[in-house]
Amino acid sequence: MNTSAVKRFFKAIVAAVIVLTTAACAEDRSKILKVYNWGDYIDEELIPEFEKWYFEQTGEEVHIIYQTFDINETMLSKIEKGHEDYDVVCPSDYIIERMLRKGLLLPIGRDFGDTPNHIDSNIAPFIREMIGEMESDGKDVNDYAVPYMWGTTGILYNTKHVDEEDTHTWDILRNDKYSNKIFVKDAANDVFGPILMYLKRDLIRTGEITFKDVASDFSDESLAAVEEYMNEVRKHIAGWEADFGKEQMTQERGYVNFTWSGDAVWAIEEAKEVGVSLEFTVPDEGSCVWFDGWVIPKYAGNPKAARYFIDFLCIPENAIRNMDVIGYVSAIATPDILEKMEDEEEYEETVDVSYFFGKDAYAEHLNPTQYPDKSVIERCTVMYDWGDRMPELVAMWARVKGNRLNWWTIFVISVTILGITAGRVAKHIRKKSRRTHTRLPVHF
Repeated sequence: MNTSAVKRFFKAIVAAVIVLTTAACAEDRSKILKVYNWGDYIDEELIPEFEKWYFEQTGEEVHIIYQTFDINETMLSKIEKGHEDYDVVCPSDYIIERMLRKGLLLPIGRDFGDTPNHIDSNIAPFIREMIGEMESDGKDVNDYAVPYMWGTTGILYNTKHVDEEDTHTWDILRNDKYSNKIFVKDAANDVFGPILMYLKRDLIRTGEITFKDVASDFSDESLAAVEEYMNEVRKHIAGWEADFGKEQMTQERGYVNFTWSGDAVWAIEEAKEVGVSLEFTVPDEGSCVWFDGWVIPKYAGNPKAARYFIDFLCIPENAIRNMDVIGYVSAIATPDILEKMEDEEEYEETVDVSYFFGKDAYAEHLNPTQYPDKSVIERCTVMYDWGDRMPELVAMWARVKGNRLNWWTIFVISVTILGITAGRVAKHIRKKSRRTHTRLPVHF
């Protein structure tokens, strides 16, 4: 390349930088709202409706730039290391705790001028109390996060092949009767707590320790105990899965799945269509309640619109639409939600959901997988962030899995890829969208 060509090349680069810089400076962030959410985790028709609603409330225009992520840590890395100026994002519980501890969140705020505050009036007190247990450096997480969807961790099982009494304990994972028919979430955070609750069940029963004590126990001793137990379980595992376990259950390639209630709801509905009977339960030893929530990152360029967006999603009719589209359970607990979700013909037995909808809701005809009975919730707690201990958890999990695939797992993955591809085409046709995000630990 001759000298004149080099000069022209560098002039072009400089011109491009000037154009980009000018464009960036010209961008009026008060008119742009950058939303970062899980894939398939909102009724996207609400996006333009919010823009119109925001103008009605404030007299100001705003345009949403909507992006999605697949793993919590992808989102976290962009904000923490890249200083991305997303205005509102939707991380999972333990990531919210981590972001708050690292100083990456702004307070949500509750002042919307003449606009009603739908956050404080509509969020289930039960969820707010659970979040309140996750204090970080003396800060109340409720001031920095608004819960969006929630659920429990439990056992999805095939009623034809599994004895119901076996599902009352997490020790079903070691049951020889179901060897090579068991799928477990490849999510150390989610597995650790319930298994430790099983191992410390006697101490919990006598009141020497609480469920919260167990969920926040990251000691070397407990890590070793869970690792020893999971090494015994490993020989029975057909696969460690992030998303394909529910497909295996609907196709009867698996009989037992350590999974989340949202995946269970999807699997139960799909299985019913092909004559397979699945049910979900939370073992007696206890488990974790998980939630995803909206937060405003430290580097947000338009926190005002972000607050309004979060409030907009707390309006009952919008929460109902989101539940209809994504299949998960909203943290909104108003009479409108209860009326929408109740179905006496479908659910003959009642559940006590007074913890969620209020003291009068002690015998409601709801889906018990989506809305567990009060007796189930009483043996659940939130999942906590491991913080600086995360590398130890990740290392333990890697040892348990052995970082190797057996022939059965390879076969399952291959068949699943084909099945998921065909299945998702059919689901798009039927317009059945479900959440597909994972809650995997950080890999160092």
